[in-house]
Amino acid sequence: MKRLVLLRDFAEYGTVTAVAELHGVTPSAVSQQLRALEAEAGAALLRREGRMVRLTAAGAALAAECEQVLAALERAHGAVRALDGEVGGELVIGCLPSGLDVLAAPLAAALVRAHPRLRPRIVEAEPEEALPLLKQRDLDLALTYRYSHLGMPLPEGLVAQALFDDPLVLAVPEELREVDGLAALRHQPWITTPAPSACRDVMTHACQSAGFTPVIEHTYRDLRAALTLVAAGLGVTILPMMLCRTAPPGLTLIPMPGKGRTIEAVVRAGTESHPAIAAALSAVLSLGP
Repeated sequence: MKRLVLLRDFAEYGTVTAVAELHGVTPSAVSQQLRALEAEAGAALLRREGRMVRLTAAGAALAAECEQVLAALERAHGAVRALDGEVGGELVIGCLPSGLDVLAAPLAAALVRAHPRLRPRIVEAEPEEALPLLKQRDLDLALTYRYSHLGMPLPEGLVAQALFDDPLVLAVPEELREVDGLAALRHQPWITTPAPSACRDVMTHACQSAGFTPVIEHTYRDLRAALTLVAAGLGVTILPMMLCRTAPPGLTLIPMPGKGRTIEAVVRAGTESHPAIAAALSAVLSLGP
């Protein structure tokens, strides 16, 4: 199974070095495992072209089947674990930073109450971190989000369950509460996260759709800190509503109809029937923003 994962990742990332960095091993260890996979497959999977290593036709064909094979193995593992009759063991949950208090913490508490032998472990992670960790089996479940209008497809081998929609709001100082649309804010200083980030992309996309490029004066990493900066009159920003439940005084939140993100629970294909993951998916569906 591990060798199939390495071949799948080589097909995606293109170099042995990249796969080695992804798995925290040496390139020679990756090469050794791929050679062993060639022996098991009875066919050459890789060929060297100068300093580059590429997939052969057989390698590409096997790589294309990896996700289905891995999903089948995950289902088999879940079927065996279901025979235990009790939900237990460790369950590693990755969660978007803005969802730790409303999603991850209540989910972990509910799972511990319902299944005393289960040990949930929470890892804070943005989608660009969580989804690769999920594919590498370092996470069992990812609570994450997608902005549909940014074209953020779910990576192959993962399946998502939509939990709820999280609309976008425009946060402005109180004195701008009567502002008439984004275009009226073209000369205001803007506040956002450092690049690259989905929040920055969403804000830039919205402003450009309104006919201007925002002038970014301030950046932050703690998303809720943006509200403090806005309340201090230092600029304006666009944020998901889930971040604004405890907004400080001195600012106004203006809804942006039709714009937002979908909060999702994501797992590896085939693991949905694993007892601990099935319990988590059932529990998280009862949670809301």
